[in-house]
Amino acid sequence: MTAANVIDVQQFINRHRFSRTQIVTLLLCFLIVAVDGFDTASIGFIAPAIGRQWALDPAHMAPVFGAGMFGLMIGALCFGPVADRIGRKTTLMVCVGFFGLASLASAWSPDLQTLLVLRFLTGLGLGGAMPNAITLSSEYAPDRHRSVLVTTMFCGFTLGSALGGILAAYIVAHWGWHGVLLVGGIVPLAMVPLLGWLLPESVRYMVARGHGAAKIGRILRRIAPAADLSGATYTVADKAPPGSPVRQLFDPRLRRGTVILWAMFFMCMLIIYLLSSWLPTLIKNTGRSLQDASLVTAMFQVGGTVGAIALGRFMDRFNPARVLSLAYIVGAVFIALIGHAAGSSTPLLVLAVFVAGFCASGGQVGGNALAAGFYPTANRATGVAWALGMGRIGSILGSMAGGWMLTAGLSLATVFEIVAVPAVVASVCVLFMQKRKD
Repeated sequence: MTAANVIDVQQFINRHRFSRTQIVTLLLCFLIVAVDGFDTASIGFIAPAIGRQWALDPAHMAPVFGAGMFGLMIGALCFGPVADRIGRKTTLMVCVGFFGLASLASAWSPDLQTLLVLRFLTGLGLGGAMPNAITLSSEYAPDRHRSVLVTTMFCGFTLGSALGGILAAYIVAHWGWHGVLLVGGIVPLAMVPLLGWLLPESVRYMVARGHGAAKIGRILRRIAPAADLSGATYTVADKAPPGSPVRQLFDPRLRRGTVILWAMFFMCMLIIYLLSSWLPTLIKNTGRSLQDASLVTAMFQVGGTVGAIALGRFMDRFNPARVLSLAYIVGAVFIALIGHAAGSSTPLLVLAVFVAGFCASGGQVGGNALAAGFYPTANRATGVAWALGMGRIGSILGSMAGGWMLTAGLSLATVFEIVAVPAVVASVCVLFMQKRKD
């Protein structure tokens, strides 16, 4: 066997045209995170209907949101290491089927306690699916386009959230809140056989775990049918540190980046969930109508979608850590500006909210690509999942922090100046992110 017969699978992906297999992989991952977005948005629309039926006030309904978010955090922490042991495709199928069954069962919840348990279980599956969709997308993307492909794939979450709000309102009006949970269960369950049929396992994972050359060759031929793979053996350039996937996160080559990514994800998701949860209320308190407040808040999501794709392109062309650092510091300026513009200029307020979404929400999606590119194949799913898990802690605190600040009676300008601080911290943290040295 000569050196010419040894094929680095990432270099193989880099050399060949983007194939139909890779497009299908990204589309399926897009659909998975879209279902996640649907679930995240729709629960907010069905909560009032559940409250009316069971005679519950908002304080009693709050744990429904908390249970799902807690499940998302635990699911990310648990299923990331699982995927590095048994594979991305298998874990994705298990997680999608799991949250589909849990959502389906939620539709027949007889009381709040049962719903809380099932929402937690739904969150477990969703929390495990998202980081594995990011990981698999990253491992089928050529290096030169990895960031923009991962960030574009993740825009499925935004689309799913938008559709979740629209469809949930229609379904509740015609079939009640149970119908929304039925849709949230049936769609992912229908996707499981589709994933089994069309979704390939990560070839980088297969090489790292010592799978047979024949299996790896069959997948690579789907990417480049004309390639000569006869007698080839396969390798990946990145070397795995010793220990379990979780322990590897703190290997000397990785621990600095791990801590930085955790801090960045925590800060970004704190901002995103605080603004998503409380921006309509804060804007309405300035005297604007709820409709106007909702439309202004929608610009945060629009900005996030545009920002995800734009920042992904910049991350592929320039130093990705510096691109994100600049985005977060600009985001901090415009988050603070929201508080000063909310009581005066509507055009300035719309601009501030849009740019805040572009930088904060778009930057978080870029952070997913940064994490996927930082970790080696052997613990990539764990690295991405645990970063998202740390971010979920920030999202829980962010969802509650708006209420605390409103209760404290702070001025609107002061509230948004405080919210800008985590963006500054994220900017400083990621500025010190270094490329991993194998």
